[in-house]
Amino acid sequence: MTDRHDESASILRPNVYAIPIHWPFADALAQGLVARAGTDRLALARGIILLPNNRAVRAVTDAFVRRAGGGLLLPRLVAVGDASLEEQLGAAFDVAAGDPVPPAIDPVARQLILARLIGDAQPGLDPAEAVRLAADLARLLDQMIVDEVPPVRLAEAVPAELAGHWQASLAILQVVLHRWPEELRRRRLIDLADRRNRLLGAVERRWAERPPRGMVVAAGITAAAPPLARLLRRVSRLASGLVVLPDLDRGMPEEEWNALGGSEQGRPIETHPQFALRQLLDRIGVDRAEVRPWRQRGAGGSTADRGRAIHNAMAAAAFTDKWVTLGPHARRLSGIRALTVANPAAEAQAIAVAMREALETPGRTAALVTPDRNLAARVSAHLARWGIEADDSAGRPLSLTPPGTLLTSIADAAAEGFAPVPLLALLKHPLVCSGEGRADWLAGVRALDRALRGPRPAPGLHAIRTFLREGDDRTRKQREAALAWWDRVEPVLAPLERAGSERIPTLAAMLDAVRETATRLAGDAAWSRPAGRAAAELVASLEQHAVEGPMAVGPGSMPGILRDMLGRVAVRPPQGGHPRLFIWGLIEARLQQADLMILGGLNEGVWPALPAPDPWLAPAVRKTLGLPGLERRIGAEAEQFAAALGAPEVLITRARRDARAPAVPSRFWLRLEAMTGGLAPARTLERWAEMIDRPDAPILIDRPAPRPPTADRPRRIAVTKLDRLRADPYAFYADAMLKLRAWDAVDADPSPAWRGSAVHAVFEAWVKEDGCDPARLRPRAERLLAETSAHPVLRALWTPRLLEAIEWIAEEVARGAAAGRRTVAAEVKGTIDVAGLRLEGTVDRIDRLTDGTLAIVDWKTGKPPSRRAVAEGYSMQLGLLGLIAERGGFGKDLHARPTTFEYWSLAAKDGQLGYVTSPVGLSKSGEGIDPEDFTTRAVRVLTEAVDTFLLGDAPFTAKLHPEYAPYGDYDQLMRLDEWYGRAAPGKNA
Repeated sequence: MTDRHDESASILRPNVYAIPIHWPFADALAQGLVARAGTDRLALARGIILLPNNRAVRAVTDAFVRRAGGGLLLPRLVAVGDASLEEQLGAAFDVAAGDPVPPAIDPVARQLILARLIGDAQPGLDPAEAVRLAADLARLLDQMIVDEVPPVRLAEAVPAELAGHWQASLAILQVVLHRWPEELRRRRLIDLADRRNRLLGAVERRWAERPPRGMVVAAGITAAAPPLARLLRRVSRLASGLVVLPDLDRGMPEEEWNALGGSEQGRPIETHPQFALRQLLDRIGVDRAEVRPWRQRGAGGSTADRGRAIHNAMAAAAFTDKWVTLGPHARRLSGIRALTVANPAAEAQAIAVAMREALETPGRTAALVTPDRNLAARVSAHLARWGIEADDSAGRPLSLTPPGTLLTSIADAAAEGFAPVPLLALLKHPLVCSGEGRADWLAGVRALDRALRGPRPAPGLHAIRTFLREGDDRTRKQREAALAWWDRVEPVLAPLERAGSERIPTLAAMLDAVRETATRLAGDAAWSRPAGRAAAELVASLEQHAVEGPMAVGPGSMPGILRDMLGRVAVRPPQGGHPRLFIWGLIEARLQQADLMILGGLNEGVWPALPAPDPWLAPAVRKTLGLPGLERRIGAEAEQFAAALGAPEVLITRARRDARAPAVPSRFWLRLEAMTGGLAPARTLERWAEMIDRPDAPILIDRPAPRPPTADRPRRIAVTKLDRLRADPYAFYADAMLKLRAWDAVDADPSPAWRGSAVHAVFEAWVKEDGCDPARLRPRAERLLAETSAHPVLRALWTPRLLEAIEWIAEEVARGAAAGRRTVAAEVKGTIDVAGLRLEGTVDRIDRLTDGTLAIVDWKTGKPPSRRAVAEGYSMQLGLLGLIAERGGFGKDLHARPTTFEYWSLAAKDGQLGYVTSPVGLSKSGEGIDPEDFTTRAVRVLTEAVDTFLLGDAPFTAKLHPEYAPYGDYDQLMRLDEWYGRAAPGKNA
């Protein structure tokens, strides 16, 4: 390229324009370009407009459509940040006329290769962590390529005093960066960022040699990357070229403008919203005074006073003292309202109400702009109550869509050895068997759910089958119901288990098993619709490049790998949403404007966001290399915030606290408050948001006291249920009449009830099979502990306590046997008819004493009932069991008079584990219960309760005697918290 040719192809004064911050950029640009085209209807069609991203392309397209009138041939709109840049540029300008640009490496392949290189440089690193670090390294590579920082500079940029962990990271980084170019050369590929740089450079050189015939406009671009800046420099000097900048503050005092670039005395002010524009102008060689104002405003926007006030509010910290001297017009933010609410839920509610209100005005548009995706999701959910689906341009991460969660659920189930929680989550997934057989499938899943309640079985599919066949008697019916259905499910999951059990499982084998399992479980539903197709494309790409990733990838690493890869893919509905309501992220909101702009989530750490930690480069190294630092990101978010303030009407919102703690207002919010002395509050909107879900009057719930007909009441009662009938009749009603049962949690730690059942099973087998041989009790207990899938900490705490108590029991039984006391029965069921109904119960142990009478023994893993409770007519279980024995309810061999009633507790007392206590016996003063009278008293208590509640018509009042109703299984059913404070114990409210 010669100087003579360059002079003929360019103009002396650069064509750089600026659209003010208070004008709608896209509409002003479209109106101005239409005006420049004049009567030549093909002038626009011959032109090209370079824009920052695809969302900006859509915004400018819409702006042209609004200006089209009778029809318009649009110019070619090119997103310079798009991955398909060659398709958009090469076809129009024959970029490939020179040396061809090599193809770019697939992003998935790049991440997997980098993960392998990181794993090679750091042996023992989990593959999932390597994949995550590879994504961060890929971003670093892109930054270095875009800013034209050669990797060889790393060695020169490392300070000697750098901390040890940063030195270790740099050592790994240098190894990877040394091998990465060779990986690319071997494949004859280049990085995507490098390819974009080369394409932009090829376009710049071609336009220098042969300027395009039509107009060329670079609009809305603020990135100052060197290759892009060179292209904009060329465009600004073409005879038909224009560079149109957004939001440039042409009125900023020169002192403030110069301070942005830094000096010998000060650093560049990278947090300022004008910093990127200052850097861009410097790189394209244009002075701010040479930038000309754009003349066509477009429809919408706000006032010039608003624009001046926005720029003043965002002044650098060193110049904010001017706020006290500004006139009212220079700091007035009319049309901007502020809303502070209690929490994020209230904030989302208020925003949804504001957006819904905007629809009441025909043609009015509203947009929520926020970097907080949780807030955006909440607002979308609130809008859905009115049947409104807002156009959420950021989409949803693939990992949160049904196909994505299906894949991660499969990986989770394999990683945890098909433990109950991840297994049931997978089998209940909405895509699994989603067709006509869904109801039958869910019936089987529910049966398995009930069977797997309580402590988890051993890992593996076969262990689940064994558990369903050989579990305890308490859950036998549930297990039998689930076993037949499990025969259908186990073969579907078996290939997944086999892939993870290989000696060296590979990523390719695991991906194949996950994909095949998804297809078997969900069929076409796993891969259909936008999210399913995106999942299919990602899985296909992962399988294609799996051989280039980490070599050994076990089941434990797959959930992390899949979540990382799925989370980087955004799924957007093709049909969009409501035409007048939008939800934009910060990038999507650039160059766009609605009649009402709602800037949500204005808390520090959200907007601006907390800095994302860089695991590879220390801040000092990034600064030395000239890479964008954390402050540059704050500046970019400040630029986006200031641009959104230029809309006709603006609502800024924040919550006083987030989900964890009180929140601090954003520094941007505080600037506006400090300059204006206080923004106009949106009090009406706050009241509306509070009122929308407020009931007219509270509905007071009375203490429940159902009174079913006497004929419908039970005619049988277990010895363990009498206490519940007397202390909490409503709980008895829910259990015995409604047949409601409290379930154990899935994959629960052994509860006291479960531990009690397990210990009872050990003692039963010891009595029936071992003849109470003291030497065999401890081995049985040890086998129980080995089979219990409890948390290791719980097992470590429980094991020594149980074994010590077990040894005490063996010794105590041996001493009794030596004295002539024999254990004759264990876990025996018995029934008798008494008080007009059937009484039934199971006795833990019966001993025959030397005088032929019986001792009724009840095992307790915790503290036994107190004598006071028994004296007041509660905890009568031992007395009722003695009554059954006394009347022959346990069989002829056990038909005798009981004289001894004992609790054998495994709890601690007097410094040792294990002791015997009895609820009966008379003190020296004659107080207490005579053992001879215990069964008679039990009959009296039973008869009174039965006559009142079962044979009579008394209501089943909730929590009649709450001091003896410690269990809360039915508290939610009785809505306890809604009436307990208002109802006196023992009375119906």
